[in-house]
Amino acid sequence: MDSYLLDWANLLLRWVHVITAIAWIGASFYFVMLDSSLEKPQDQESLDKGVGGELWAVHGGGFYNSQKYLLSPKKLPEHLHWSYWESYSTWLSGFALFTVSYLWNASSYLIDKSKMDWQPGAAIGVALAFFVVFWMVYDAICQIFGRRKNGDTIVGVLVALTVAFAAWLACQWFAGRAAFLLVGAMMATAMSANVFFWIIPGQRKNVKALREGRPVDPVHGIRGKQRSVHNTYFTLPVLFAMLSNHYSFTYMHEHNWIVLLLIMLAGAGIRQFFVLRHRWKLGQVRNPIGYALIGVAVLGLTILWMKPAPVAAPAPGAAAVAPVAFADVQKVLEQRCYLCHGATVQQKSVRLDQPGEVARHAQGIAQQVSTKVMPLGNATQMTEDERALIGRWFKEGAKTQ
Repeated sequence: MDSYLLDWANLLLRWVHVITAIAWIGASFYFVMLDSSLEKPQDQESLDKGVGGELWAVHGGGFYNSQKYLLSPKKLPEHLHWSYWESYSTWLSGFALFTVSYLWNASSYLIDKSKMDWQPGAAIGVALAFFVVFWMVYDAICQIFGRRKNGDTIVGVLVALTVAFAAWLACQWFAGRAAFLLVGAMMATAMSANVFFWIIPGQRKNVKALREGRPVDPVHGIRGKQRSVHNTYFTLPVLFAMLSNHYSFTYMHEHNWIVLLLIMLAGAGIRQFFVLRHRWKLGQVRNPIGYALIGVAVLGLTILWMKPAPVAAPAPGAAAVAPVAFADVQKVLEQRCYLCHGATVQQKSVRLDQPGEVARHAQGIAQQVSTKVMPLGNATQMTEDERALIGRWFKEGAKTQ
């Protein structure tokens, strides 16, 4: 029953997390597009009101006119829309999902004993420290170097190096699947912390000053803009890290931390293209297609680099291989799978110590084993020969008699 309820908690939290993430990313992408598409108003009335840029758009059968004021309208409206619940809800649901999926079963999902043979409590503590330490380092980099000459470039390089080191370290300490997710969650934590600690508080201070008739300190707008831009470039790398758990060939690779960094780099390059293309259409920058091409090239080279070696064909005249006996499959399942799918525990409501259940889940078993998703982190040390055995058994009809 506990496993059953845990599966439902995982499903519902994942659902909520996806919904809130769509809302947050959608709002973020929209405002980046809006900011990059603004044109100077042509009518004197808008200029007199202090409008610095506007965008005319058509959508849903109507016309929209979005305007951005250089400072504020002459009379600040009583009700303002604040974009922050999407960020907080995404982080809270994501952390809850991370807790249910990884921390709750740290010995199975978080720990790879071939890398670090530590107790669940220690692994959980270090994983949580990734969130805190990365935020502290990232925030310090932004505050120390952000307003210096060439500050954006310096910050970008230092943050990239920090992410690279964190990715390497996570892949040395944790199971590959958990390491990828941990790096993504670490960056997502910084994104939400940017909103919570800097962007929203700075906006509140500006609004309060305007309502009280005091001059606005421009540092809040500058800092908020800087952190919003960082969040934009973090988005696609974070999304890959969140999706990577479905693709074991990435996190099971011998140099998985390099795979993670290369795909994140490609995502950031492609995002740069989308950020600049709106300004390009207005004639403000050169065609940014080069960034997209670099991103695609990085992905292509990564695919070629990761290409597995071809499997040698059997020699002519070689003896035919005997059909796989179910008894041999049962031995593999007993050694490698019963720990989580046996009489005592049935993770994901899958039980493999009964022939009928094995037959019912035959396709899933073959898929999970061949793609190396299971056993998680290869905690039970399933060999390549054992994986091949199960693959042959399935291709031969998955007989349990």
